[in-house]
Amino acid sequence: MLLRQLYLSHFAQRDFERAFNVAVQALALDVLPDVIHQDAARAKQAAGDAEAAVGHLRLAARLGPPSRKAFHLWTMGSVLFLARRYKEAILALSRAARWGTTDKPLYLGHLALAKLAAGASVRGVDRLIRELDRCPAGQGYGQFVLGLLSHHVGRAEQARRYLERFVSRVSRSQPSLAISLEGEMDLARQALGLQSMQ
Repeated sequence: MLLRQLYLSHFAQRDFERAFNVAVQALALDVLPDVIHQDAARAKQAAGDAEAAVGHLRLAARLGPPSRKAFHLWTMGSVLFLARRYKEAILALSRAARWGTTDKPLYLGHLALAKLAAGASVRGVDRLIRELDRCPAGQGYGQFVLGLLSHHVGRAEQARRYLERFVSRVSRSQPSLAISLEGEMDLARQALGLQSMQ
């Protein structure tokens, strides 16, 4: 627990190398290794090393219990999506959706978003938006996915509402969460900026 607090402290101070090194030390203890690999991945992603982040997330998905496998795969898909590695993101998000239970609408929505970004057509986007909007995951990170999905299908006003809620919520969150979501915040603000020019 003390190492995790030290990790979070370094991460919040944007000292990602130290945060990563603390995560590596914690891995040696072999306690919740999937969670620690997730932390290591967050530090590497924040430092701009998507490849290393993906490697740690692969390990997290492999080592974690079935109840956390979907989350690790979805996080990997998110990292790949932000890195514009859409084909790889689609694979990871497809696996997350297969393993997912309560957050499955989030994983399916994010999968559709990756497919749209890759230039593929997606059927049933309206249904995906409705299902994600109704589930608990649709109130947090799901606002980002809902906003970009709405943007892709030409619902500018709806997209703006979702993205503004996402930006507002993350802006008020703990520093470590805000840092972890900087890529999403950039995309949300870009989409909001594009809408305001239309």
